[in-house]
Amino acid sequence: MTHHSDRGVQYRALRYTERLADEAAVASVGSRGDSYDNALAEAFNSLFKAELIRNRGPWTSINDVEIAVAEYIDWFNRRRLHGELGHVTPAEHEAAYFAAEPHPPLQKTR
Repeated sequence: MTHHSDRGVQYRALRYTERLADEAAVASVGSRGDSYDNALAEAFNSLFKAELIRNRGPWTSINDVEIAVAEYIDWFNRRRLHGELGHVTPAEHEAAYFAAEPHPPLQKTR
């Protein structure tokens, strides 16, 4: 698993890096001052805020937010058509990618 972030201070925090190691997550950070490295994460965060947080609030409890986030992620990946993917869902695009040519299975390393 890869955890992508900017070059924030969290990578200097011992507990943060230990947690990444516990999950066998590889830290992926962009090059300093290069906004394109983080463009995908920023685009998703922008859509998430616009399509869910601002449009469906105000929120009355953390449980409401947790349920709404799970529903949004499911909708975003399985039902929302993405123009950048040829007007298919990310799940359909990923399935087509893996069906097109053989790929070795992903393995979790510890």
